[in-house]
Amino acid sequence: MQLAITVLGEKSNGFLGEILSALSACQCNVLELRTSNLTELTAAYLLIDGNWNHIAKLEGMLDAIKIRLEIQMSFLRPSQEPQAIEGVPYTLETISVDKNDILFAVTSFLLDRGICIEEVSASRHSAAFFNTSVFSTKFILLVPPAVRILSLREEFLDFCDSLNIDAILEPVKR
Repeated sequence: MQLAITVLGEKSNGFLGEILSALSACQCNVLELRTSNLTELTAAYLLIDGNWNHIAKLEGMLDAIKIRLEIQMSFLRPSQEPQAIEGVPYTLETISVDKNDILFAVTSFLLDRGICIEEVSASRHSAAFFNTSVFSTKFILLVPPAVRILSLREEFLDFCDSLNIDAILEPVKR
């Protein structure tokens, strides 16, 4: 059985160590763990595996940790095993002058064409040597076999040109 957990809390309270201690005490295993610092906050998500009674015990311990450390936490038991999606993995990176709705536009372009977005990260920062805000993104995509890569690349680069976005779309290399 699996349990997905999302957490948001202050960087300074060390909630990740508390959660990992609870996982160990409940004999559960981490399948995936990701954290990121957002200003003075830390966000984390975990995918946990264990038998049903260990997961149930963990949920009780997590509720106690949530209250004690005053963090936001939610968890969900996936209803079934994930289905394998067929496709070719690609990375997509963009950079542009920061303007509203760039992330929405790029994401909509991909989803409208049936492209599966596996991961996305985005950030805004000041350009070196200039007083300009730059917005950059990095996507991990799964392009279905029915989508013609050459046509997708050409259409996407035209789309980026229309919005003044510099982009790279290339296969994931191992």
